[in-house]
Amino acid sequence: MTLDLSSAPTPSDTTDHAPPPAPPGRIGTSLLHDLPASLAVFLIAVPFALGIALATGAPLTAGLVAAAVGGLVAGLLGGTPLQVSGPSAALTVITAGVIAQFGWQTACAVTVAAGLLQLLLGTLRVARAALAVSPAIIHGMLAGVGLTIAIAQLHVILGGSPQSSALADLIALPGQLAGPHPPALIVGLVALSVLYRWPRLRRLPGRAGRIGAALTRVPAALVAVAAATALSLGAGFRMARVELPSWQHHETASLPNGSVLAAHWPTLLGLVLTVTAVAGVESLLSSVAIDRMTHRTGDLNRELRAQGAANLCSGMLGGLPVAGGAVRSTANVQAGAATRMSAVLHGCWVVVAAVALTGGLRRIPLAALAALVLVVGVQMVSFAHIRRVHRHREFPVYLVTVLGVVLLGVPLGVALGGTVAVLLALYRLTRAHVDVLAEADGAHAVRTHGPLTFAAVPKLTRALARIPAGARVTVCHDGSFLDHAAYEALHTWRVSHQASGGQVSMLTDRQADEALDPDGTVRAGSSAGPHRCRAWTPWVGHHCIEQGDSDPHGRLMDGVRGFQLHTAPLVRHDLARLARDGQAPSQLFLTCADSRMVTSMITNSGPGDLFTVRNVGNLVPAPHEPGAADDSVAAAVQYAVEALEVGSITICGHSGCGAMKALLDGVHEQSGPPSPLTRWLRNGRGSLARLRRVPAEFADRPVADLVEQLCITNVVQQLDQLLANPAVERRVAEGALQLVGMYFDFATAQAYVLDRSSGRFAPVSAELPTGPKETQQLAA
Repeated sequence: MTLDLSSAPTPSDTTDHAPPPAPPGRIGTSLLHDLPASLAVFLIAVPFALGIALATGAPLTAGLVAAAVGGLVAGLLGGTPLQVSGPSAALTVITAGVIAQFGWQTACAVTVAAGLLQLLLGTLRVARAALAVSPAIIHGMLAGVGLTIAIAQLHVILGGSPQSSALADLIALPGQLAGPHPPALIVGLVALSVLYRWPRLRRLPGRAGRIGAALTRVPAALVAVAAATALSLGAGFRMARVELPSWQHHETASLPNGSVLAAHWPTLLGLVLTVTAVAGVESLLSSVAIDRMTHRTGDLNRELRAQGAANLCSGMLGGLPVAGGAVRSTANVQAGAATRMSAVLHGCWVVVAAVALTGGLRRIPLAALAALVLVVGVQMVSFAHIRRVHRHREFPVYLVTVLGVVLLGVPLGVALGGTVAVLLALYRLTRAHVDVLAEADGAHAVRTHGPLTFAAVPKLTRALARIPAGARVTVCHDGSFLDHAAYEALHTWRVSHQASGGQVSMLTDRQADEALDPDGTVRAGSSAGPHRCRAWTPWVGHHCIEQGDSDPHGRLMDGVRGFQLHTAPLVRHDLARLARDGQAPSQLFLTCADSRMVTSMITNSGPGDLFTVRNVGNLVPAPHEPGAADDSVAAAVQYAVEALEVGSITICGHSGCGAMKALLDGVHEQSGPPSPLTRWLRNGRGSLARLRRVPAEFADRPVADLVEQLCITNVVQQLDQLLANPAVERRVAEGALQLVGMYFDFATAQAYVLDRSSGRFAPVSAELPTGPKETQQLAA
């Protein structure tokens, strides 16, 4: 949700710009950050809690209870330390419906049951599954709820009362506009003006802008409510104000009587499930956004359990449903909170306000709170979300969800949106086109468009059956998804057609249409298309199916045949030149033997570019080390340096290296006669020693675990051992040879280069270097 009431950016806007929170240290140091942050959040939370309670029709004390419990319980137990929980705007319509149909005490019981269910789901560790809900459904639900809230609160600003549904509110709106209550309208318009104008003070030019930036540190919601209250008191307006009941008459949860429970248990169960789902998903999405802002990794299952405990306590104490919120959490981060104590202290301040400031709270006009909630509702309809949903071609899901929530309520609206999302996904999975074209020379071309799934197999086999036996066929797919059933159908037909004397070539659009360099790489500036899958190649790691029943040698020969058919004609001229002139590489590339390391791919190189040495762990044995040295690596280094006169040597490690895992497990120190692998791994003992002294690090992110720490430290150590080679040392001293450390992370397809001056690995950008500093860093 994009709720800008605190003049703070939303999580989606601050992912890359929000400063990380101050590191937690001693209690006194943390309080220097947490205390002011808690006060900033408190100033937002109180008017927000009162406004949500007003919109639901609950006792206004229920909003304060939810805000206090959200801070104290969810703040203490949550898995995202800087998230601040409180009454949820997304649950306003649901809670209002429960109160209207069953009463306030039953609504509290529904909150208690939802809290227990959240506790159970968090214990079962299913929090990640909640993030699988389509964003179009979530954004559509929030937009629908926001529109419903805004329409209802518009009646309050005009001096009336909201109706029982959004449709009834729309029907009654013309009559309400014809006869507004002037004091309520004036107060509401003042509050709305402050809410929208206050954040813009910082944009004023010159000194006024600096003063405005200082003023906007005070939350817009607090200023708007204070200004509207002062106006109403100063002008002596007679109008509806906050009716804050005595705490002695505060109602808590109570089960409905047996007859009501027996007659309406399906409805009540659906409401419990709805509150659980909406509150849980909203909290988890907010947690993910806050983690991105603060560059931390929270525990989503713990957060879900904390939200369950907060809802359990809030319902039992007579409070509204609780969820993690973007407004409070963003304000907490921007105010410099360091630990979870900021959220806890904010809950304490809410308790103090609820007990000691009731007289002041009773002076607040309802129209001011209605204006606050109306702005919340309007801002829940995010145009950024609409653009994003439209870009991903899911706007029908969004629109149906919005209309369903507004016209039918949240449960039915979300169910309707989910149904449309499933139908849309099935439609896309089955929308495949297969065209068979006969060419002049008797050859046939088969072009497929869209995902080839089991649903498209009948259409595919009918098209392939029209091709005469013995014909030469080229099958070209657009690179979309290919499932197991379609894969088997195609390859079964290919085997059968080849057995009848025909020839079959299988390509993707990218292979058929794009301009390729002699080494098979795409030229700069050519269109890569929407997908880079090469579904027909024998690259087993690419396919989503396991080909364990295939003959490995057969797959290898399929690859060789594919090379002879497609690639050999492109590179034959250059290979003939290399065969005639001999090799003259400018670089020695020493890397691991891991099958996932494709040196030509990550360096965009071709035949004759690299002199490559691969071994287990990209190790460089130190010279004259008894029992561990290996002459093959030393010989390759000497040949590259002295005979080929390469200008650089790169040692490239990679993530998830099995040799580094073995070193950490102590394989090289096992008793008994050493195996060849054990003797070889002893060349990595220096990396283990360096890991204990000065482990290497990344410049842009923390190291994931100890294995990755050893993988990057090993690159630095092997560079030192490489420098111990006399031939290398002499060429480096002459300035004729450059040593480069590199690391490749498979999970992100990101290469890093060692900056020798700082000892850190910096990511290689896709952009060209813009200055001498970056050029020096890339050269290392």
